[in-house]
Amino acid sequence: MAEYRMPAEWSEHEGCLMAWPTREDLWGSVLADVKEEYANVARAIAAFEPVTMVAPPGHGEEARARCGEGATGATGGTGVTVIELPLDDSWFRDSAPLFVLDGDGNRAGVDFRFNAWGGKHHPFDADDRVSALLLEHLGTDRIASDMILEGGAITVDGEGTLITTEQCLLHPNRNPGLSRDEIEAELKARLGVTKVIWLPYGGLLDTETDGHVDGVCAFAAPGTVVVSLPSDPAHPDYARMRANRAVLEAGTDARGRRLEIIDVPQTAFTDLADGRIEVSYLNYYVANGGVVVPVAGLPQDEDALAVIASAYPDRKVVGVRALAIAFGGGGVHCITQQIPVARPAATATPAATV
Repeated sequence: MAEYRMPAEWSEHEGCLMAWPTREDLWGSVLADVKEEYANVARAIAAFEPVTMVAPPGHGEEARARCGEGATGATGGTGVTVIELPLDDSWFRDSAPLFVLDGDGNRAGVDFRFNAWGGKHHPFDADDRVSALLLEHLGTDRIASDMILEGGAITVDGEGTLITTEQCLLHPNRNPGLSRDEIEAELKARLGVTKVIWLPYGGLLDTETDGHVDGVCAFAAPGTVVVSLPSDPAHPDYARMRANRAVLEAGTDARGRRLEIIDVPQTAFTDLADGRIEVSYLNYYVANGGVVVPVAGLPQDEDALAVIASAYPDRKVVGVRALAIAFGGGGVHCITQQIPVARPAATATPAATV
């Protein structure tokens, strides 16, 4: 069997996968708002790379109308294409395949099991199957895994290092029959990593995903991570994120490098639908030439965007309002999944880095 690795998110993309939101029992009174936000995110990403929006059967026309299918982005993207496949929900970071490349640049998709973040929503059987359907649609080889894993639970550097949180991956509602060592072994086997860095915490308020890493930490380049580090001592994650940072400071990546850490001290709390929500600036999507970041429409947005821009100096950073998405439990990263470019052996080149 060929040896595959998961490339870093900043490697060149063929495009981006998204899923259209329709789950009324999740979105309730903000369903119309979240459809607008998903469409805005799709158009923002389409300015940099093609977007395939997957809609449940019967919802394709609505998605096409709202996303402006076929529109070309101002900075050279090729627009949004809508297809229909059976879906339960719309969080493709977690239910879509995780794409990997072999040494010759051939692409495959790892199809981990999906159980709706420990059975928090029902049904979820269509979302458990959609990864295989997407790989069939794309003509991409499927690598099956029996382990439950969401893409938002990991971040990789493409050079052998993976970061995750104990809060999520060791939660008993995911893989109660697997030990930490067994989970780590499966991550290494399927994603081609050689070192796993375990942070103790995700977000305390992130009860929907049980603390995905994509709300608190992300690789921005080989040897460089961006981390959430709230400056307000009253923030519920003030001490927890400092504990995460201490782990990163003390550790090294798969190549033995000490990590450069870029802190994002800004946080964004606001009210929506009679509830208090937090918009996670860390939950962004890295596109070809751009970074699409969730924002809350608050003064601190600009400072957070500036910090993220410092981590990606060769990319255009774009903020997209994502209040309703945060109400549902996620951000821009949660609703997207990148498709890395496949390069046959004759044209294979090293993955681009920032």
